[in-house]
Amino acid sequence: MQSLTMLPFGAAARAGFGGFLAIFCLAGLTAYLDRLLLIAPFGATCVLVFALPDSPLAQPRNVIGGHLISSAVGLSVLALLGPGPLALALGVGLAIGAMVLTRTLHPPAGADPIVVILAGASWPFLLAPVLVGTVFLVLLSRAYRAVWRRRTA
Repeated sequence: MQSLTMLPFGAAARAGFGGFLAIFCLAGLTAYLDRLLLIAPFGATCVLVFALPDSPLAQPRNVIGGHLISSAVGLSVLALLGPGPLALALGVGLAIGAMVLTRTLHPPAGADPIVVILAGASWPFLLAPVLVGTVFLVLLSRAYRAVWRRRTA
């Protein structure tokens, strides 16, 4: 695996365009369907799935599982404590622990409890934007990578 500081311009441009494409599609679908499919942590997920796709942190299990688990933790903490500093801190701490225990560590998902609690989200948040958005990001990043592999082969 190459470090980011050693990536050539072409690889950097491909990674950046992949992130652009993913967020553009999710934002467009959000507007078109009038259904939230995009949350801020997905921007950081794009960094991993497009710039470092071979990283363990960018694998489908980690991307999808990490976001689902962290969001569920945030929703649980919000239901138990309501919004507030303690809920925010406990949500992030428990989400990190849960991702480590389930081997679904995905650093961008550590922000999910903050998003959930500040937005006052409810349980359907797990389906959309979390599940739909993460599955979309994983599938798009895999397809995008396959296209670039064929073009350079």
